[in-house]
Amino acid sequence: MLSELRRELGWMARTALRRSRGLLRSRAAMRRRFQPYFADEPVDLDAIRDYKLEYFPRAGPLPWLDLPDAELRVAEKLARGEITGEEAGQCRRWASDGFIVLERAFSPESLDRTWLAYEEAIRSGALALQPESPAAGDLLPSRSLDAHFVVPEIRQVLHDEGLQKWMRLLLGRPPVPFQTLVSHKGSEQREHSDAIHMTTYPVGYLTAAWIAFEDIHPDCGPIVYYPGSHKLPYVSSLGLGISRSAFRRRGYAAYFERYEPAIQRLIAENGLRPVVFLPKKGDVLLWHGNLIHAGSPRRNLALSRRAVVLHYFAKGAVCYHDIAGTLTSLDRLA
Repeated sequence: MLSELRRELGWMARTALRRSRGLLRSRAAMRRRFQPYFADEPVDLDAIRDYKLEYFPRAGPLPWLDLPDAELRVAEKLARGEITGEEAGQCRRWASDGFIVLERAFSPESLDRTWLAYEEAIRSGALALQPESPAAGDLLPSRSLDAHFVVPEIRQVLHDEGLQKWMRLLLGRPPVPFQTLVSHKGSEQREHSDAIHMTTYPVGYLTAAWIAFEDIHPDCGPIVYYPGSHKLPYVSSLGLGISRSAFRRRGYAAYFERYEPAIQRLIAENGLRPVVFLPKKGDVLLWHGNLIHAGSPRRNLALSRRAVVLHYFAKGAVCYHDIAGTLTSLDRLA
């Protein structure tokens, strides 16, 4: 009996040691992944209690196009020949409105090849779609998360050099490809900013690209966005009373109850007006991580809205999930 107890205790000790070593290695890998920090105030990721906005220092630097003198900085870059006239115009729009549009950034032929590969991955069972309870009469499939790990063609889009060039310019730093969402139809997701889901330290170093894989019809539930809303203060989950433990217990129920109404109040208080995005096939909408946007109601459930959404954050910024209070997993980075 005593020998069995000793063996059991020895096994538990060895297991705990392996887990401890594995945790240290993963934390070291995480720190290396986010290096080199460029924040004005470095952070010890292991010392932060929960990965919430309030538990990080209020330190910069801000992205160059978020600075009060962004217009002057754009003019200086243009005068030095560092950017073209087109790039200067897009940078000015980003600074003032929080988004830009790239027309015909992808050819219809390349998008068709990518979509065929995506649908083949679904048919073969290689790619699982997110579960959902569709409305009556909705025959379109649900969306997928991080299809780039399964479909090489989606991964090629995520790593497209043309897109990354724009991200590099807008962020002022090299971009890190992070996440993909692929959908056959409109999400009808209520107004939000990506910053509550994917947050950076320092703030502001997250961008998104929404690629139209077909001409978008007004009745399919097109995306809408609110120009200038990226300048509003960041809305944090902790500021709304959503703790990490509450999120673990209740999941997104607290998000629906507290966060979405808070965003609606912000929109009303600031007199924000939505713009409906009706792109042609191959057009791309790039937006600031704090820009408020949504999926409009689908007035015709038979109409598709084929699109791919990509997210990037700046190399050297810490990326975490404010709503969940967790660091970004290495497995999520591409």
